[in-house]
Parts: sequence; C-alpha cells; structure tokens
Amino acid sequence: MNNINIYKVLAGIAAVCLLVALLMIFNGNIVNAGPLLIATFITLAIAFRGFVLLKGFSYTVIIFAAVTTALYYPQYFIQVNGIKLSILITPLIQLIMFGMGTSMSIKDFAGVIKMPKGVFIGVFSHFLIMPMLGFTLAKLSGFPPEIAAGIILIGCSPNGMASNVISYLAKANLALSITITAVSTMLAPFFTPLLMKLLGGAFIKIDVLNMMWDIFKMVIIPIGAGIMFNKYLLKKVKWLEAVMPLVSMFGIALIIVVITAAGRSSLLDIGFMLILIVLIHNLLGYTLGYWSGRLFKMPERDCRTMAIEVGMQNGGLASGLAKEMGKMATVGLAPAVFGPLMNVTGSLLATYWHRKPLNINDSKLK
Repeated sequence: MNNINIYKVLAGIAAVCLLVALLMIFNGNIVNAGPLLIATFITLAIAFRGFVLLKGFSYTVIIFAAVTTALYYPQYFIQVNGIKLSILITPLIQLIMFGMGTSMSIKDFAGVIKMPKGVFIGVFSHFLIMPMLGFTLAKLSGFPPEIAAGIILIGCSPNGMASNVISYLAKANLALSITITAVSTMLAPFFTPLLMKLLGGAFIKIDVLNMMWDIFKMVIIPIGAGIMFNKYLLKKVKWLEAVMPLVSMFGIALIIVVITAAGRSSLLDIGFMLILIVLIHNLLGYTLGYWSGRLFKMPERDCRTMAIEVGMQNGGLASGLAKEMGKMATVGLAPAVFGPLMNVTGSLLATYWHRKPLNINDSKLK
C-alpha cells in the first residue's frame, strides 16, 4: 500500500470515528464520546500530512485534539503532583518570544525608513481597528465582565509571527509584514496597556504600569535577547533554527490546553457564542484591514498585508497577560480561542490569495 493510500485510509478512519462520536452525542452519551472525538482529530491531523492542500492544517487540528482532551480530562492539565501547570505559561511565552527574536534582525526595522507610509498605516490600523472591534463585540456579547474583557485584550495585542508566514503564502508584501509585526511588537508595552485601560477598564480593573512591565519582561527582553543571539551566536548553533519553531508550536499548544482546562466550566456555558464572536472579530479584522489599505490607495500586495497584519493577533501574549492578571480562566479564554481559529482562517485566506493572480502593476512590485 503506497503512502497516499495510507493517508486516505486514515482519513476514512477519522470520518468513522467522527460519525460514531456524533451518534453518541445525539443519543445523549456525550461523556463517552470524548475518546472518539480525540481520535478523530489526531487521525485527521496525520491524514492531512499526505495532502498538499491540507498539510498546513495539521498543527491546528492537533490543537483541536489537545483542546478536546483538556475539556474531557481537565484534571490532568491543571496541576501535576500539586504543582499548578499555569506557572509554565509565562516562561513558555518568553521562550516563544526568544524564538521570534532569533528569526529577526535589526534589518527588520529598516522598513520603517524604506516603507514609512505602509508601516504607519499598518500599525495605526492594527491598534485602531482590532481594539475597537473587540470593545464593540464585548459590549454586544452579554458575557460576564472578565470574559468580555478577554475579547478586548486579544484586540489590543500586537501581531504575531504567524502573520508573516501567512503573508508569504498569500503573495503579500512580506518585507512590509515583517516590519509591521516588529514595530507593533515593540510598541506593545505602551499601546496594549493604555488601550486596555481605555476600553477594557469598563469591564475589569487594569493596572497600566504592571501590564507594561509584564509585556516588557515577556516580549521586549526575550526578543532583544533573541536578536542578539541571532547576530552573534546563531551561526554556531544552526540546529536551533530547526528546533525553535517546534518548541514554539509545543509551547502554544500547552498554553491553550492549560487555559482550556482552567476555564472549562465557562467554555461549556458560552463556548459556541465565544467561538462565533471571536470568528467575527478575526474576519472583520481581515476585511477592515484590507480596506484600510484600499482607502489609502495602496497596491494589492500591500492591501493583502494590511488585512493579515490587522486580523492576526499575538494570542500567546494575551494569554500570558491574562495569567499575570490572575484571570487566566476568564480573561484568557478569548485569546485561547482566537489563536487556533486565526490559524485556520489565515491559512484559508492565504490559499485563496495564493491562487488569485496579482494585476500587472502589482506584479512589478514583486
């Protein structure tokens, strides 16, 4: 049996597991459907590796498997031998940000000089559109204040590195994407706390100075160390380039699982509505980001970049801030949902744009 047939068989097994699990759920046997749902996602993630168009979704499906496991068996992800797993969140984010720094250099900030208009519009749009959308959706949601505040928090967060990957796949302006991500991340210690105070302060108490310090220690210091490491030491340990993305993927998965387990009761109450609101937040971010580029008559490649940079957030940082606030199980829920959902929508958008040709004028900019 060749490899492609094996992947097709695995996809078939996943479909059978899902069908049986759904039948059990419809018959009221939700508790025992858990293992089948977990098996569905794990088998599907492996099956996706055999198909070019689906390969990029494998990691996200694994996240779904992990989240399902945390929902069914939360006791294994809250503490181990009396040690709360939540203590791992901040160090993991610092490690992820260090990895982000190792893939950056001072040159990433040169785009501010080379493309000042695009960088300004991108950063300004990001810190205007997503926080305002988050505030509006939080107001309309009717959620408890702390959960609603999490929607605003993810909106006030900077871009994540995932936006750069999506920009590359979408045939957007990768150089502009990298610079906007770098600048918005460096501005996060100032903009995120101030915007949270202004918008999120209506829902929960925000300590601006504490949040500034939390972002500084979780983002600026690790990224700065990563940039220095990249400049002086990375060539001596080339294996780190291959390891850090895997470490980041594992770290993000663990953060999401721990938050899901901690906030299980809230998720079971409002899970569907929270997913819907987070999805609306994300999709409106793409849409308004794209049209912010069009408003300033930017070329198609740059408009695609605006859409991706506005719509994709640093969910890991938002989760870390929620944990530092002592509200991981409430404020941290929206960021935990936003991350995996963003990867799915971003991948779909990149696939669509990758197949859609740029016009002649934009092609000259490539």
